[in-house]
Amino acid sequence: MAEIKVSNFEFYYPEATNPALKNINMSVEDGDFVVICGKSGSGKTSLLRQFKPVLAPFGKTAGEIRINGKLISTLSQREQSEKIGYVLQNPDNQIVTDKVWHELAFGLESLGYDSSTIRLRVAEMASYFGIQRWFNKSVNELSGGQKQLLNLASIMAMHPEVLILDEPTSQLDPIAASDFIETIRKINRDLGTIIIMTEHRLEDVIPAADKVFVMDQGCIIANGPPTEIGQKLKSDQHEMFLSMPTPMQIYAGVESVLPCPLTVREGRKWISKVVDRPDQIEIIAEKEPNKETEIAIEMKDVWFRYERTEPDVVKDLNLKVEKGIFYCIVGGNGTGKTTTISLISRLNKPYRGKVSIFNKAVQKYSGTELFDECLGVLPQNPQSLFIGKTVEYELLEALGKKKKNKTEATEPLEVINKMAAVLEIDHLMKQHPYDLSGGEQQRLALAKIMLLKPRILLLDEPTKGLDNHFKQDFGNMLKRLQQHGMTILMVSHDIEFCAQFGDRCGLFFEGSIVSSNTPRAFFSGNSFYTTAANRMTRHLFNNAITVKDVIQCYQMNR
Repeated sequence: MAEIKVSNFEFYYPEATNPALKNINMSVEDGDFVVICGKSGSGKTSLLRQFKPVLAPFGKTAGEIRINGKLISTLSQREQSEKIGYVLQNPDNQIVTDKVWHELAFGLESLGYDSSTIRLRVAEMASYFGIQRWFNKSVNELSGGQKQLLNLASIMAMHPEVLILDEPTSQLDPIAASDFIETIRKINRDLGTIIIMTEHRLEDVIPAADKVFVMDQGCIIANGPPTEIGQKLKSDQHEMFLSMPTPMQIYAGVESVLPCPLTVREGRKWISKVVDRPDQIEIIAEKEPNKETEIAIEMKDVWFRYERTEPDVVKDLNLKVEKGIFYCIVGGNGTGKTTTISLISRLNKPYRGKVSIFNKAVQKYSGTELFDECLGVLPQNPQSLFIGKTVEYELLEALGKKKKNKTEATEPLEVINKMAAVLEIDHLMKQHPYDLSGGEQQRLALAKIMLLKPRILLLDEPTKGLDNHFKQDFGNMLKRLQQHGMTILMVSHDIEFCAQFGDRCGLFFEGSIVSSNTPRAFFSGNSFYTTAANRMTRHLFNNAITVKDVIQCYQMNR
């Protein structure tokens, strides 16, 4: 039996005057599935790390956290390793060995278990998680989803009583993410392990939860069962309601006395009862983007592999992106999307084919020409752009100036303060970039890129770690940039974001684009790689792909 009690807990980062966590009170019973959600920077990760003291950030604490009646700060490292499992957001940050089988055994070896016990537990975990097929592979051959599953299996081999997960699906494609969440549910259901996780993608997580805790500015502002949380956030008109599952958001915009649905399955049954005239439902008209004759990005017959002896990652890829278009590339992990971004930005060079920017081969650009007001690249890992000790320094560095004296710094400070305000990081200017949350780091990296005023913006998973409220602001900002002639090419697993803001979407599979169309035509034609709104209502509304679409269709056909 396991139980966690948090009483009047507070946490201050070093030299901070305001607490990162304020008056936290929680009760987690044996077998509970708990979801902690909130906007970027609300304190979710700071709270999660307190549940495993070896991972807790340095700072001052007050109050207490107890597990099974014992202060969590008094647990030995061995007790923490055995009782409390922790899955990080980035799977690569947690893998420590070179082979899958060795990774499964590493934790048990470190705890000093005998060989027969290690063999038994490794075999059991490999069978339970379906790892047998890639048991002897090198970890660098695995996809993002497989790496995250391997991390989970390695932790579960130690039979923890509590499993903590910090946005574990943020780097997974929608199908892999759904499979991973289902595995977590299975662990909770079969083993009774306590699950405590944070997520921004709540579509599959909220329906599985017993309790939901909503955080804002370091406080818990609401807690309870999922349906109660949705109703409270809606009645309070809180921004976090935009992060609730699609069926709940649609329910809030439709008049109904029926119970609120949580899943797509429940939503289909509910919407079928609410809409009693399906023969009169109108189909939303397609919207074609305004095309220009000038081509911003063109890839012709492009092939690429990382090593001569390895298989091709990009295969016979042909892609055209017109100037001023917002083009979204979606697809599974390991299909070649990020590699394509690296070929356009000249980080890698194809061994066959041609990559052109504004009808000029990318190899013919000098470094200054290519990256000075032409290409802006936001990588998947925002930390790769950080070199300074403060957010302010990072932004000043992007302008190519350092803060030497007040007179010289006046103009750049005005520019960076304006950019920081737009991206809602103006209150973080004196903080170290590595002390920011994942979403805040993403916004800082984007601010650095935007200060360069590029004509083409290449974005690799830009909405990772962002809450839905800021995603709306971010999407609207990208649309405003389009109006000023900017071309945007985005690689993303965020189906809902692509459906709402993209002009065209392309599906990447086996190294090339196999399908491309407007978002409405693209997503309404897919069974699995589509939005929850489309899956929920396609039997009534043929090509509604967003919450707004569904509510509009309902109102038009009452």
